[in-house]
Order: sequence, then structure tokens, then C-alpha cells
Amino acid sequence: MNVPHPIPYQGSKRNLASDILRYFPAHVETLHEPFAGSAAISLAAAADERASRFHINDLNKPLIDLWRDIINTPDKLAKEYETLWRAQLDDPKSYYKKIRDDFNLTGKPDCFLYLLARCVKASVRYNANGEFNQSPDNRRRGTAPSTMRQQIFGASYLLKGKTTFSSRNYRDVVLQASTSDLVYMDPPYQGVCGNRDTRYLASVQFCEFVEVLEQLNARKVRYIVSYDGRTGDKVHGVSLPEHLNLTHMELEAGRSSQATLLGRDDATVESLYLSPALSKELLKPKMIYQFTKSEQMCLLEARA
Repeated sequence: MNVPHPIPYQGSKRNLASDILRYFPAHVETLHEPFAGSAAISLAAAADERASRFHINDLNKPLIDLWRDIINTPDKLAKEYETLWRAQLDDPKSYYKKIRDDFNLTGKPDCFLYLLARCVKASVRYNANGEFNQSPDNRRRGTAPSTMRQQIFGASYLLKGKTTFSSRNYRDVVLQASTSDLVYMDPPYQGVCGNRDTRYLASVQFCEFVEVLEQLNARKVRYIVSYDGRTGDKVHGVSLPEHLNLTHMELEAGRSSQATLLGRDDATVESLYLSPALSKELLKPKMIYQFTKSEQMCLLEARA
């Protein structure tokens, strides 16, 4: 599936999107992404016509402002990005610092897109004052304007006219979902954000997150959670508690960039949790036979 991805973003689920979409129910009125980031799942779901409408949320307001411009004013944003990209060519390193300073003053979407295209590992980092402080990757100049234009227009084509935006706490977003919707959650993982790491805008407290899932269960809202996992024998974070009655799947994510740099062969496996309401729906005769026998057993065990 050829899906546009205009925003380079560390931790994006673009490479796992097709695997995650396998666990979508037959009908989704609105797909909510409360931790949207690169919105990889919304883009993939739109390309595969798996949802009628989309809600993109992220606590990082400049990111939501960027998404709004990508979807609603693609030509304007593509032109602004090209202007920035071409202006860097004489001295990319100094120009990056200039645009980073401009962004921290103005929050302009075109500046943010340029920074994400140029920064190390496409990784969003902030200092204790809330200022973007990620360094440039001086080995490259960022996505070429022609390629970026294609990605921007592709995303706009998929999502324009059927997407709403917000920059609110994830709790407020997920608790507005109805039983005809699907919530996909990809919160900051415990391994990097459990203790108020200032590189990120906000952490997600484990106990609070569990309470939100309990509320969704009580309302029978369908949801999917990507949450930590393991690399080789090393387990990252604490598993979500058994009393939530979630179906736990594992997705092969390949080798991490860190493992590649260190010459290790350990593969990363990400945890995927399906809500009770979703698991029950996937057990219906028209849905169950798309899964392998081991996946069917996971679904049946969760229902038992």
C-alpha cells in the first residue's frame, strides 16, 4: 500500500500500519488518534477506506497546526517549504539554526516541517523551557521539494474534508469516542517518558492511562493500543494489567536504529492491545478467518 507520509517523525507507525489495520473492525465511523504524531494510522486507514472520518490530536500544538496546513492548504505549504529548502543551500548548518530560532519565536508550520525534515532521526526534542532544541543532521539537506510536494498533496487528498483537529489532553479526546468509532493510541512509551523526560512535551502516567482504558471498557468503545514491547529478551516497560481483559498481540518491528548502529541482531517486537469490545467483534464469523490460528487463539482466550 503506497501511503503518503509528509511528516518525518521518529516512532512513526508507518512500517507497521498495514499490520495494525488487520485488526480494524469492518466499520469505523470516526478514527481517533489522540497521540497522532505522523498520523500514520489515519493515513493508512484513509488510503484503505477503513474509516469514514478522522480526528487528529496531539498535545504538540505546532504539530497540529502543521497537519491543518498539510490537509487544508497543501499548495501554500509546499511552496513555503520549497522556499526554505532552497534558501539553506549555501550554508545548511547555519540556516537550520536560524529557522530553529524563528520557529521557537513564531511556531510557524513551514518552519516546523523544515526542521523535521532536517533534524537528527526526525526526532522532536524540547528543552526545559519548551523550546525545540534538536540538532540538524548535517549529512543531508532534508526531503527534496518535489518529493515533499507529492507527500503533502497525497495526504491532503486522503484527509481533506473529513478530518477534525485538536491539541488537547488525550483523555478529553478518547472519552468523546462512541461505540461506532475506533480509538488508536500510541502514547509515549514507558521506556522513554515515564519520569517526565524534558525531551518530550508531556509524559503519560501509567495509572492514569489504565483508568482511561477502564472507562472506555465500561462504555464498550473499541480501541487499539501500541504500547512498549521487547527487544530480544529485554522487556520495555510494564504490561497493561490483566483486569482490562485486553487481547495482547505482538508485531515484528525489525531491528531498531540503535541496534543497527551497535551491530546487534536483536529484533524489536512491539505490543499491540485490542479492547474487549473490539476483540468480541473480530470473533464474528465474517472477521475471524482473516487471522492465523495463533491469532484466533489469542482472541478466544481474551474472551474466555
